[in-house]
Amino acid sequence: MPDQRLHRGPNPDDLRDFAASELPRLAEAQSDLSWLLGRGYAHPSGIKLVGDRHALTARQRTAVLRCACSDQERHSRHNREIPASDLAGQVLIIDGFNLLTTVEAALAGGVVLVGRDGCCRDMASMNGHFKLVSETAPALALIMRTLERLNPRETVWLLDRPVSNSGRLGKFLRELGASRQWRVELVQNPDAVLAGSDAVVASADSAILDACARWVNLAHEVVFEQAPHAWMVRLEA
Repeated sequence: MPDQRLHRGPNPDDLRDFAASELPRLAEAQSDLSWLLGRGYAHPSGIKLVGDRHALTARQRTAVLRCACSDQERHSRHNREIPASDLAGQVLIIDGFNLLTTVEAALAGGVVLVGRDGCCRDMASMNGHFKLVSETAPALALIMRTLERLNPRETVWLLDRPVSNSGRLGKFLRELGASRQWRVELVQNPDAVLAGSDAVVASADSAILDACARWVNLAHEVVFEQAPHAWMVRLEA
């Protein structure tokens, strides 16, 4: 069935699952899962134990899983993170869909998670499909505004070639960047390119953050600066 969504907004259950009364329980679940991950538990078995113990819904389990990380992972990520203010004059490589969907969700009133590593993440699951929505152009405008302020020497957008509509989004990005120092590349496996790059990486993908040489918390910078009224679910404790 074709994707009919026009917005990157909240799930109908999110008002219940992420109500203020639920946040202490979710924060405790995140802490429990992070403890388990630090002791060698795999993500699937860890989230099952924690989710069952705290009686979490499927959406809550997804949120806790996206926010948790071990102490070692958190320290390693923080040691390789550079301040956004240090981007001036550097080459920046962006995990395109990862950044864009988070800013879209912030503009559409969807849940934006703040994880234990300080990263902003949305709740979207593309599963090989991306659809341009009403928030796409405004989200890109906010990202551009932030990039102009941070002034990287060159910006490279990486898009997953196998994801549907990646070509359409790439064309849109190239048109927007015609007068700017950026380029767009469609690649088969952006994660591998990002993880192995010497440039500063903008992504909130945990696997990329654990492998890349340097990274910047760009989604956090854009959302907190340009979308202050976004629905932030903070599980970073």
